Amino acid sequence: MNFGMMLSEGGQTQGSGGMILIVVYLVFFIGMIYFLFIRPSKKQQLHQNELMSNLKVGCTVMTTSGFYGTVIGIEDDTVIVEFGNNKNCRIPMHKKAIAEVESADAAYEEEETTETPEEETKLGKKKQ
Repeated sequence: MNFGMMLSEGGQTQGSGGMILIVVYLVFFIGMIYFLFIRPSKKQQLHQNELMSNLKVGCTVMTTSGFYGTVIGIEDDTVIVEFGNNKNCRIPMHKKAIAEVESADAAYEEEETTETPEEETKLGKKKQ
């Protein structure tokens, strides 16, 4: 009789240890799912919302299909984009179709910095 009680007590000890291990694995996998799927998705959504809040008329945008254009009109969820030098190519599109935004001010600042006649290298001024 003592031998039977010892077996049953030993079985209970292993069972509770196994349950703890299962709980640890479960917490580990839930954490992995959060850090691999949920967190990056939230970061991307915040980045997209930030891009849309900075969107203004005159900004240069790249669409999700890879076309570059200039914003000429903004409504609630619709943006009118002009593509290329052709003034007749104006396409209304959803704001979610915009992948990147470059503000008009940033493009103007880049033009100013590239017009300098002397370019400097790490060691000094570049010879011409």
